[in-house]
Amino acid sequence: MQRPHRPSGHRFDDRTHVHRQRPCSARCSARCSALRRQVAPPRRSKSLLRAKAKAHRELSSNPGRSSDTMAALNLEELRMSGAGRTLAVLTSGGDAQGMNAAVRAVTRMGIFVGAKVYLIYEGYQGLVDGGDNIRAANWQSVSNIIQLGGTVIGSARCQAFAARQGRLAAAFNLVRRGITNLCVCGGDGSLTGANIFRSEWSDLLAQLAQDGRITDEVARQNGHLNIVGVVGSIDNDFCGTDMTVGADSALHRIMEVIDAITTTAQSHQRTFVLEVMGRHCGYLALVSALASGADWLFIPEAPPEEGWEEHMCARLGESRSRGSRLNIVIIAEGAIDKKGKPISSGYVKELVSRRLGYDTRVTVLGHVQRGGTPSAFDRVLSSKMGVEAVLALLEATPDTPACVIGLSGNQATRLPLMECVQMTKEVQRAMNEKRFEEAIQLRGNRNLYCPSVRFASAAEPRMSDRRSTLLQSDFSMAVLNVGAPAAGMNAAVRSAVRVALAQGHKVYAVSDGFEGLAAGAIKEVTWHDVAGWTGQGGSLLGTKRTLPSTCMQSIVENISKYSIQSLLVVGGFEAYEGVLQLAEARSHYDELCMVMCVIPATISNNVPGTDFSLGADTAVNAAMESCDKIKQSASGTKRRVFVVETMGGYCGYLATTTGIAVGADAAYIFEEPFTIHDLKTNVEHLTEKMKMDIQRGLVLRNEKSHTHYTTEFIHSLYSAEGKGVFDCRVNVLGHLQQGGTPTPFDRNYGTKLGVKAVQWISEKMNDTYRQGRVFANSADTACVIGMTRKVLTFSPVTELKAKTDFEHRMPKEQWWLNLRLMLKMLAKYQTSFEEYVTGEMESVKHPLM
Repeated sequence: MQRPHRPSGHRFDDRTHVHRQRPCSARCSARCSALRRQVAPPRRSKSLLRAKAKAHRELSSNPGRSSDTMAALNLEELRMSGAGRTLAVLTSGGDAQGMNAAVRAVTRMGIFVGAKVYLIYEGYQGLVDGGDNIRAANWQSVSNIIQLGGTVIGSARCQAFAARQGRLAAAFNLVRRGITNLCVCGGDGSLTGANIFRSEWSDLLAQLAQDGRITDEVARQNGHLNIVGVVGSIDNDFCGTDMTVGADSALHRIMEVIDAITTTAQSHQRTFVLEVMGRHCGYLALVSALASGADWLFIPEAPPEEGWEEHMCARLGESRSRGSRLNIVIIAEGAIDKKGKPISSGYVKELVSRRLGYDTRVTVLGHVQRGGTPSAFDRVLSSKMGVEAVLALLEATPDTPACVIGLSGNQATRLPLMECVQMTKEVQRAMNEKRFEEAIQLRGNRNLYCPSVRFASAAEPRMSDRRSTLLQSDFSMAVLNVGAPAAGMNAAVRSAVRVALAQGHKVYAVSDGFEGLAAGAIKEVTWHDVAGWTGQGGSLLGTKRTLPSTCMQSIVENISKYSIQSLLVVGGFEAYEGVLQLAEARSHYDELCMVMCVIPATISNNVPGTDFSLGADTAVNAAMESCDKIKQSASGTKRRVFVVETMGGYCGYLATTTGIAVGADAAYIFEEPFTIHDLKTNVEHLTEKMKMDIQRGLVLRNEKSHTHYTTEFIHSLYSAEGKGVFDCRVNVLGHLQQGGTPTPFDRNYGTKLGVKAVQWISEKMNDTYRQGRVFANSADTACVIGMTRKVLTFSPVTELKAKTDFEHRMPKEQWWLNLRLMLKMLAKYQTSFEEYVTGEMESVKHPLM
């Protein structure tokens, strides 16, 4: 949890760049949040604590020394905490997009802390074979690999390592180089092998000493092997972590194929059966079904009921009879029925063709899901895990259990490796014993597998099912989009409309935001009005930035005219501010005493009450892909630096996250004040890098990061100062960051938020129903739904007001500012990790206990 903002008692002066003793303003609050990293009290690494203690001792003996000296000592201590240590990194098992980003982060963080780093090529096979497969790495060894798929150091499934003799050879190859810290990026099999290797290490060294291959002194000096795992698996089948490296990129490949197939299926009125990977885990199939609005889904954890063939064919036929020109059926390769019998894509194709007579085709995606460039999410995730892995190795002791780096919400965590492996194996045992409900609970993805979320993706219930499936209510709900368009808006509207209809509510769609609500651009919608919306970008409802304060009376009149009892607003900062205005006007208008909910949707990710907004992931990927192409355009030319401007208003999330994903050399944002001195330092730093082996540089600037230091100014400065070393080009990405089809994350997130928002709205309408109408006037009936770490929360807009910087349209505290340290370190800046929040060791809780 983040600490509440504490007024700093000073104010930032833009002219002099000095903090003066005055009451803390909203603008200062936002900036101080960046400067002071106001997050949960960090469990700092032992090296950092030692550094701080040493600095305080030196300051106590010499009070004249400045705080700058202390910061320098902290930095120096961290940079020397790995001195004399040697670590290695390998990738093993099936490759996954994002592994290169992890290798890059481990290598650079290891070098940053003063350790010697080795790259082990060809996985465990290279570890067994030794020789040129184990190579010392430098900073340039991992340059320009973050955007590459697969793994540049290779991976192999090694039978030799499964035998003790193979592990003996591996131990010899490590100890002769002094390597006693190993980071393994792979699946549960690879990580299990690493733990066995660690447990046998002392015995293996004793045998090597006995055989005369190493001395007793060498065996004593290298008596313990530290192991840290980073889970690389496109199946997302490892228990304990929210996401594994490669899963998000695999979803990108699947959705690219589904989107392409949909167009040809509509043209010929075909049914397509798509088989995706997932022998034991249905994550890829389930999320891609949600993200594409598939008609039917087969996954290993939830076998269909007896008689599913008839039910599925009836559902597909019902969809066609209501005007649909295609059907999409998604099946995981490990799909089975209740008796454990496999359900193949060929069998489903034959069934649909024979019973319905539809032109049906099968597409097996296969290894295309492992290929291609990693998504922005996987690049950032892998970088975060790689940095955390090195810190975990530095802190490890002989008594520390081997750990794996996981993700919990937006924070890296450390988990006992074998607890996670055992939990993962327990899932498979439950499935083998046909305890499917227990397997789903063990997975830990309860929200993802819940029936209501899956229902939002299904076809409209058949007439014969309506009495048991659809409820009847006297409630009504209006849905509108407010602010700039953002990818994922349509997915949220679609799922919200369908869940509301399933609960018996009357649903109205409002065009053009609050302006449309005032003008009466309101119409009732049905199930099929929102068909096919999930994968479409922009706002199909239409959206404007107009706030209610400009047309309050007209809005109230139309709310009364249509008897609207609840309002679902999907949009950005204007949506939040608009609902706040409506909530504060309740004392003047009884008609506004209705239930209101905001689903945050903006590429800027600047809405209070949530860590992530709809559309931000799509925008980051769009900016990342553009930067990849910009960097590639300089391939084979002389040294060149690109200055790229991103959107985001005053919020630097887009610039920062994109900067990490593309390996930028700098990213200038409003929340982190910078001076001409900082710009000069950055230019000099980049010039030194370009004099060596670096051919290309990339500098990002958020569009409102500084009033005077514009994109053109920075371009001119870099051009002048880098003359003779590199030339400089400028690119303004502009509105391409708002366009394009939504990413799988935004489609799935929008679907989930739509479902949860309507469930909350329905509950509040029931709670506040009095004397034949809804009368909701308490603070908790006008909320922003958001993701805070990994929990969906509903935050009253009136309470969020105090946490908002309205002048700059963003929250006063922002979790992602802690990523700035990682961005700078990976770009080789002399960065103090004084405020870096290291992952806590967390036990994996059994969900059934």
